[in-house]
Amino acid sequence: MTRSRYILVVLHTGRRDSVEAAIRVCDQLVASGVVPVLAPSDLADISARLTDPSVIGVLGDGVELGDLELVIVLGGDGTILRAAEVVRGCSVPLLGVNLGHVGFLAESEREDLTESVERVLSGDYIVEERMTLDIVVTSGDEVIYEDWALNEATVEKASRERMIEVVIEVDGRPLSSFGCDGVVMATPTGSTAYSFSAGGPIVWPSLDALLFVPLSPHALFSRALVIGPESVLAVELLERAPGAGVLWCDGRRGFDLPSGSRVESRRSAVPVRLARLTHGPFSDRLVQKFALPVEGWRGPVRRGE
Repeated sequence: MTRSRYILVVLHTGRRDSVEAAIRVCDQLVASGVVPVLAPSDLADISARLTDPSVIGVLGDGVELGDLELVIVLGGDGTILRAAEVVRGCSVPLLGVNLGHVGFLAESEREDLTESVERVLSGDYIVEERMTLDIVVTSGDEVIYEDWALNEATVEKASRERMIEVVIEVDGRPLSSFGCDGVVMATPTGSTAYSFSAGGPIVWPSLDALLFVPLSPHALFSRALVIGPESVLAVELLERAPGAGVLWCDGRRGFDLPSGSRVESRRSAVPVRLARLTHGPFSDRLVQKFALPVEGWRGPVRRGE
């Protein structure tokens, strides 16, 4: 008996183009003998628009994470981050189809949707692992919160009126103290997200590194830092500071930080796996996504030709 193939489809149900793309993908998968799978909440939102809801698998109800062959994500980077949450701890790769604006995590564009699904069905893709972060918050000797992040963890001020005062630390040693709007601790994947907007460097995803990027610091030493992947980064909220803080992981999951709390960030043993359809260099992706001007480029001289 042939084992069924299951592909999870994750979409932004509040966007018409994402819903329409999901219906197309589900129909294409069914026509190829593959079972499209939806999360229960997504299925409830779009069930009335599906061609045949009875052929859709339901995640957690007959289909488990370990059954999935791949995840097709229809939306922007936020939808991909949500999909990464859904399959956290599972080795299934994610293929993002960009329906948003920049879509750095996405591999394909909306006009290539049908071809992308065909290549997925034939197994014509490679898988790339991206570093993630483990986040631990302590207050005194007590662990009060744990989470993870693909792009970044940010310690931010909780109110507009007051900044927070922090000490940043690398490998158990203090580095600097300053007032600021916050601090970003990012991965190379996150270097093109919040970290980039805050003035941090772009780090190639093939490089294992951690980033520290202050947000609007009141300090002479306020440069972004690129640190080795085995280091442990920490941000401590000073007890003398009146401003309250909040931790955000990938801008999606928040936690209120009490005064005097400490946020540690280190490389996680659990990566996120992204399916890739192209083998092009990351520089080409930068040019494409940021529409960088490269007119007039002649390329390296090939000697002997």
